[in-house]
Amino acid sequence: MVNADIEIETLAEFDQVVARGSLSGYRIQSVNLLERTFALLAADTSAAVFLGCAMEPDASAKVRADGALVYPPVPDLPFNPYRGLLYTADELFTGLADGYEATPDAQAYAWFQETKADGDVFSSMLRSIHDDAVSDALDEHLSGARVVGVMGGHAMERGGTEYRGAAELGRGLARSGLTVATGGGPGSMEAANLGAYLAPAPDEALGEALELLAKAPSFTPSVSDWARAAFAVRERWPAGGDSVGIPTWFYGHEPPNAFAGHIAKYFANATREDGLLARSTAGVVFLPGAAGTVQEIFDNATPNYYASRGEPTPMVLVGRHHWTEHLPAWPLLRALARGRGMESRIALVDSVAEVPEALAAMGRAQ
Repeated sequence: MVNADIEIETLAEFDQVVARGSLSGYRIQSVNLLERTFALLAADTSAAVFLGCAMEPDASAKVRADGALVYPPVPDLPFNPYRGLLYTADELFTGLADGYEATPDAQAYAWFQETKADGDVFSSMLRSIHDDAVSDALDEHLSGARVVGVMGGHAMERGGTEYRGAAELGRGLARSGLTVATGGGPGSMEAANLGAYLAPAPDEALGEALELLAKAPSFTPSVSDWARAAFAVRERWPAGGDSVGIPTWFYGHEPPNAFAGHIAKYFANATREDGLLARSTAGVVFLPGAAGTVQEIFDNATPNYYASRGEPTPMVLVGRHHWTEHLPAWPLLRALARGRGMESRIALVDSVAEVPEALAAMGRAQ
């Protein structure tokens, strides 16, 4: 069996496999099996691994006797370290009616704040297991997809021309068949995910959505109001397109945006940053940003420079003045690229309208 074929992540998958009589060698990941005691007692579970699966005591004793490894659920955690699937905005924002502080997203951040510096190896182990599970789910979700990353700052407010431009970019990329992936937070990240979300809707939907969002232009001072405005847009257009958000609890002041259809949220920011860039196989677009975006440019440039991930992927910097005068990353990037394989895979453009053609041109040059 191939690795992807031995993972069971839903109750429906469990029922399909157990109907064949054997769970031997399978990895059952975060599936509630409290009502599958008879199936577990009857099936061969030798060499199986149960990760965070709730089971009745007699079922647990039986599978252990078979030689299965059982990692029981961890009580009193605001997150599931063994999760088999990516997050959704609905999951992370459950309880938003009572304020953002009541949501699983806010509670996970509070737990992280309490435990990240206490030196407890158990807490750090749980964070690592969680992040590895999220990476596994992300790889499965993106398998075969042409992913383009859109990077940019969190400070961009809803309602401005730059926000609209980032949303139009996300919409255009999604309509061209690419999977949009962002850092999953507010600002330009949210705008790109919003554009991808509205890709199936008529063009005029974007203007209407921006009017709704402008009622809460920033996640400060109220994350609750900011998130509720996003869910109002989703309620108005419930059949949104898919995209990916990859945020982190390391930056707890930045809540995830509600427009990414699938959310890979990490505790470790370094794992999140590298994973986002590595999975952007169709290229990365860098919108105007500050220190975080500059870091992402050169995090992406380094493997392209050394070709450590194979053929260099396209890099498009948007905003000539921003990247040559305000934060002159472009001259350094161009100097690094000179004479190397990545030289034909970098571009500087004035506006988001030029991005699709720039990406297409670099794809043709490959």
